[in-house]
Amino acid sequence: MGIIFSEGSGVNDSIFGKCQTPIKIFMEKRTEAFENDSVIEKLFSMQKSKNFAEKATGMTSMHGFSPVGEGGAYPKDEMQEGYSQTFEHETWKDSFSITSEMAEDSVLLNLKKRPAAFLNGYHRTRELFGAALFGAALSGSNAATMRGKKFKTTANDGLTLFNTAHTSITGECDDQSNKFTNAFSADVLGKIECEMQNLKDDNGNILAVTPDTIIIPNLASLKKSVFEAIGADKDPATANNGFNYTFGRWKVVVWAYLNQYIASGTAPFILMSSQYNEDYGGALWFDRRELTMKSIIDENTDDNVWKGNARWCAGFNDWRAFAVGGASAGTTLT
Repeated sequence: MGIIFSEGSGVNDSIFGKCQTPIKIFMEKRTEAFENDSVIEKLFSMQKSKNFAEKATGMTSMHGFSPVGEGGAYPKDEMQEGYSQTFEHETWKDSFSITSEMAEDSVLLNLKKRPAAFLNGYHRTRELFGAALFGAALSGSNAATMRGKKFKTTANDGLTLFNTAHTSITGECDDQSNKFTNAFSADVLGKIECEMQNLKDDNGNILAVTPDTIIIPNLASLKKSVFEAIGADKDPATANNGFNYTFGRWKVVVWAYLNQYIASGTAPFILMSSQYNEDYGGALWFDRRELTMKSIIDENTDDNVWKGNARWCAGFNDWRAFAVGGASAGTTLT
């Protein structure tokens, strides 16, 4: 995602004219570097939007073919709209200024410091927003608070993303859980993986979800446990050279921004199916307007003011893309 630039009248003819292009190039390159390291790009299905709000919905599956015997009539199959979720865009703004003295002295390092801090703040805000959504979901809250405003963190069934009793809109499937209390271990990883693989759609059909990503806060003990469990081709729990079937099958995302949302003494971990997340919209992020910059001269201070704004929204839709382990409350696997 790039940056859209515009300039107010008189900027190019002012003492700030020569610094406009270097600042633009610097900001564009800085944005590319941030996007390469972005965690939200890995955890959310990133979408473009042209609407005031976006509605995510789908249809339930059909029951499939039935044996009818010789000359039998065609059964009439049915499907209906599934749960839906609406995402409404929010406008985000910030600004910075470059003094006329800085421009006159033409100190390139100083000219870059403020754009760098500005872009750091923009991309950090996006990462923090994504972390706030997942953090609130980990705590069992139905809303995240970001800069004084609340954003919902419920899935499309109206329940918290991680829940022990996710419902079916058709009533043809028993309640399902994606919230487990078991602490991380190689065995627990395999058990929660199986739970996700056995998840069913609203009609009770197994979906064969394939989790492939482990998301953890930046906790040394948890990182050690995770990489010990998946990092060797032999059984990590014994010395008998038994085969470790988890080896080479997992991607790990360590997200330091999650740390502030977890309770002391807890070590939650999230499993995600990146394919299911992309195909069915587990976590969705909609960019309505990419970062748009405008450079103007403040007539009161003679400073060069850079204003930036963007519109986006994000949240959760289909909970089946995720499961959490190490939760303080939930289903305990045996």
